[in-house]
Amino acid sequence: MSATTDSGSATRDRLLLAAREVVEAHGYGGASVAAIATRAGVANGTLYRHFPSKAELFVEVFRDVCDREIAAATKAALTADDPLGKLDAVLVTFARRALANPLLAWALIAEPVDPAVERVRLEYRRTYTGHVARLVRAAIRHGQAPPQDAAIAAAALVGAGNEVLAGPLSPLAGGAHDPVAAIETLRTLCRRALGASDGV
Repeated sequence: MSATTDSGSATRDRLLLAAREVVEAHGYGGASVAAIATRAGVANGTLYRHFPSKAELFVEVFRDVCDREIAAATKAALTADDPLGKLDAVLVTFARRALANPLLAWALIAEPVDPAVERVRLEYRRTYTGHVARLVRAAIRHGQAPPQDAAIAAAALVGAGNEVLAGPLSPLAGGAHDPVAAIETLRTLCRRALGASDGV
């Protein structure tokens, strides 16, 4: 690989990192090309040499963020011994990570985005929901939850999680929500929705 190629790859990576950092600070709507280029230390034209549009830049940013969230969910599942415990760990990990980085999570869950970025968001949601569905099926097999349609149950759990988090994550919330209470309520809600006991 040539030095020129190395330099181009480094600039591209710097732009991706800058884009994510701008979203973390200002949300997707506040992530202008100028703000990203400035943070990366390059001119606007340099950004467009690597990414034809803001949407294409953020397709890659969101894909990277989504991959990180799936990896975190997979790792969280390893911390528990039984399916219901794994499911609890996955949902709580997602919620805690979201609340720790609210504007990025808001962009990932609810903020209006370009159609190309929305497609990546939907792909992530399908992957995450599929992961949850496998844990629901395992909980049913182990007698921790009654028989039910695992795919529908998983979609409901993911949807409930997003709704519980939407309030605390919203830029308009102004700290009016208690994040600890939100997580504990989500845990109880999910167990009851599956027909499992409230105990952890």
